[in-house]
Amino acid sequence: MSGPANQLLRQLGLLLSSTDDISIPMIFKNLCGKNFSGNDYQNYLKTVCQDIGVTMGAIEYYADNVLIEKATIPEF
Repeated sequence: MSGPANQLLRQLGLLLSSTDDISIPMIFKNLCGKNFSGNDYQNYLKTVCQDIGVTMGAIEYYADNVLIEKATIPEF
């Protein structure tokens, strides 16, 4: 039995990683607007993107070095 997947987000050389199987997928969905919309989404982007150093543009979600999904963070 193998351990948890090494999951990460990539954007312009920035890497956020975790092996808890929860954080990275949730952050990715939040950044892509899958968990928020409207003003809540814009406020999330303004706050969290600045805190973690993510900007508008392409972002990629990987698990064990395999690309799972790509998305684009809109202007905020």
